[in-house]
Amino acid sequence: MFCYQCEQASQRTGCTAVGVCGKNPETAALQDLLLHSLKGVSVYAHRAANAGARLKSLEDFALDALFTTVTNVNFDPERLQGMLLEAGRHLEVARTLYAGVRRASDPASFNGATCFVPANTLDALIRQGEECGIESRLEVLGSDLLGLQELLTYGLKGMAAYAWHVRDGGGDTSATSLFIFEALAAIAPGETTTVDQLLGLCMRCGEANFHVLEALDGVHTKRFGHPVPTEVRLTPVAGPGILVSGHNLEDLQSLLAQTAGAGINIYTHGEMLPAHGYPELHKHPHLVGHYGGAWQDQARDFDRFPGAILMTTNCIQLPKQSYFQRLYTCGLVAWPGIKHIAGRDFAELIQTAKNAPGFAADVEGKTLTLGFGHNAVLGVADQVVAAVKSGAIRHFFLVGGCDGAKTGRNYYTEFTEQIPSDCVILTLGCGKFRFNRNDFGSIGGIPRLLDCGQCNDAYSAIRIAAALAGAFDCGINDLPLSLNISWYEQKAVAVLLTLLHLGVRNIRLGPTLPAFATPAIVAALQEKFNLLPITTAEADLADCLSR
Repeated sequence: MFCYQCEQASQRTGCTAVGVCGKNPETAALQDLLLHSLKGVSVYAHRAANAGARLKSLEDFALDALFTTVTNVNFDPERLQGMLLEAGRHLEVARTLYAGVRRASDPASFNGATCFVPANTLDALIRQGEECGIESRLEVLGSDLLGLQELLTYGLKGMAAYAWHVRDGGGDTSATSLFIFEALAAIAPGETTTVDQLLGLCMRCGEANFHVLEALDGVHTKRFGHPVPTEVRLTPVAGPGILVSGHNLEDLQSLLAQTAGAGINIYTHGEMLPAHGYPELHKHPHLVGHYGGAWQDQARDFDRFPGAILMTTNCIQLPKQSYFQRLYTCGLVAWPGIKHIAGRDFAELIQTAKNAPGFAADVEGKTLTLGFGHNAVLGVADQVVAAVKSGAIRHFFLVGGCDGAKTGRNYYTEFTEQIPSDCVILTLGCGKFRFNRNDFGSIGGIPRLLDCGQCNDAYSAIRIAAALAGAFDCGINDLPLSLNISWYEQKAVAVLLTLLHLGVRNIRLGPTLPAFATPAIVAALQEKFNLLPITTAEADLADCLSR
């Protein structure tokens, strides 16, 4: 295997024996093959769409397939085998769709991924996947073109994850899928794309992802209301409980409805923390608080939690035996042997919670305040602007993104702790668990730490920055604003491409730069956007405040 799609790639080059995430070579090969098959589907679907022919089933499959290959989503070879058989069927449908609208001057057939036929055994599928991985493409493309193709691919994967949530909440994702088809068709085996074309597609991916993030914000606020500043309990309440991790608010909403009046307390974990700020979720009295830290702490947190556990979307890790029988997955998440809930019937999960010991007593302790989405922050925009003009607020820092287990992420704790008391910190994503329990105080009644939500809420930070730029009649790059972003997986890549599409410069990215970004790619991004690697907290902070 060879995989370098996440920040924790082994030796900062790539995982070759087993993924740092826990992905084994067999699973890696099947995921490579799923992506390869989707490229074949995309060639036909893109050409058919250009002729006015579309099928929602193909568009939906594109989101499912890409999201399935995001880091820490699907580790189950049997589930992947099923998706590959489905890919074979979708390829036949896409080929037929194209044949029905093909013009005489267009190619009747193609080669490579468009000829994919899934093998009929799991072992044979794995062998097929081993033939289309990154290493085989490196020989053909070279490291720079391959790196740009992967930058685009990972941006598409992250965007598909966000779009999957849009679709799950009832939003329209057709435009997103059509761009996915176009982009994957451009990098399908046998197609030729230049460096400039790939860079252009990466920027267009950032643009497309901006619209996806905007749509996701609309879906969430329509369904659950605009987040409002909310105090969240961080300690247990006596009684049985269910811990919900991942990102999916729709799953949480269904679970809350199914457990109403059942005497079961619901806790959030990881990036589900911002759920407490949404009025339609917070109104449930049995949504009692948040338990634990970021996703990489789940082995410790899940082990200590004396109830049932539900993992939604990405972020699952190798489960420990101590909670193996209490853990459930839903949606696209899968781990071999872990019980999977199809649809949203949580009856077995609820029964497991009732059978578990639960917490023996209430525990008093610290709380957090969150819910500073764009609507809440812009509601006090006049106060913020006045504080900047008076000098009470000197600078804004957006310190957000992904957390991870690899050493070096203590940098973000040190960075935020050294930020002067006349500066405001905006944060989102799970990277905030490095510092969000610190008391940063306030400036004129405005909290110095404003939690804008999970990574799915990146649109809020963009809206806030754009509103500040409008208030001061300047560009985002002219604001007293510095972005210090931590990344781990492909959703963070999609957000980075969105920021670059918007022309944001001087972004600091860490803890390390992507392994797939060759020196030439990094140089190009630095020349155009002054994309910066992090150094030390002291040096980076001094540089930010000097600009």
